[in-house]
Amino acid sequence: MSPGTPSTPPPPIRPPRPAPAHPVPARSQARRFTALVNPVSGDGRAEPGLLRRAGAVVRTERTRDSAHATEAAEAAAEAGDVVVAVGGDGLVRDVAQGVVAAGGTMGIVPAGRGNDLARRLGLPASPRELARVLLEGRPRAVDVIEVGEGTIVVGNVYAGVDSAANLLVNELRGLPPLLLYRLAPVWAMLRWRVPRYTLTLDGRSITLRGHTVSVANSGTYGHGLRMVPQAVLDDGVLRVMTVDAVSRHRLVPFMLRARKGTHTGMAGVRIVTAREVVIAADRPVPLYGDGEDLGELPARLRVRPGALNLLSPA
Repeated sequence: MSPGTPSTPPPPIRPPRPAPAHPVPARSQARRFTALVNPVSGDGRAEPGLLRRAGAVVRTERTRDSAHATEAAEAAAEAGDVVVAVGGDGLVRDVAQGVVAAGGTMGIVPAGRGNDLARRLGLPASPRELARVLLEGRPRAVDVIEVGEGTIVVGNVYAGVDSAANLLVNELRGLPPLLLYRLAPVWAMLRWRVPRYTLTLDGRSITLRGHTVSVANSGTYGHGLRMVPQAVLDDGVLRVMTVDAVSRHRLVPFMLRARKGTHTGMAGVRIVTAREVVIAADRPVPLYGDGEDLGELPARLRVRPGALNLLSPA
């Protein structure tokens, strides 16, 4: 450049764009989604928005009640959408009911108080990583528990002190979730009368006086308690845990040790496997499954191997 020739001014320096709060996963056109949102627990979760920003087609619908969640899930699965339950374990159960009926695929955005199935599956807490599971995760064929004539439970069904405590959890929603889940069994024990159960396990009957009977597919409930750590989601059998009528003061260390799953070695705790279980009792005992009221005993339960396609981490 000769002297006196005016130089071209450099382009202005533009400030970098601020990074999004949750970086967007890679673009995906392969899946369409219907996100069913529990308006009580699921509002405000970012994953459906992340899916849209990644290029996925997402339809969002707020659920009105349990029946509506199941009907909407079945319709969306029949249309070929991945059905995403945005809520707690109760909504997961309702959505699974419809997805199993339609033979579809389901995802979970944990947004409830317990989120025990999501915890058992190892779903990530990061919205970005959870969105990646929904976009790219492989469907895993997991077992479900069928209660009676067609009621589906993915995680666990229980009767006894556990179900009496669950009733209190559902009634008392003002306390912090973890505190409530830890206090509810203590409150339930204060008015608990030990029943006599009759269990029929694959045709073989036994009787016992006990505090609780748990039929486990995932084994985790009660806000992270590893109640039946031997349970496996996709091995085609159920684990049945019984707790004898031990003295009440022994239930406190039982609950403490259940956080790590070491309570199963305590006296009075038994775990057996079965594919079909019938539970009866000598007095009315509530039956709960994945946090929801299923009525009272007696009840017939059976495993349905690989009935639910569920998106989960690799």
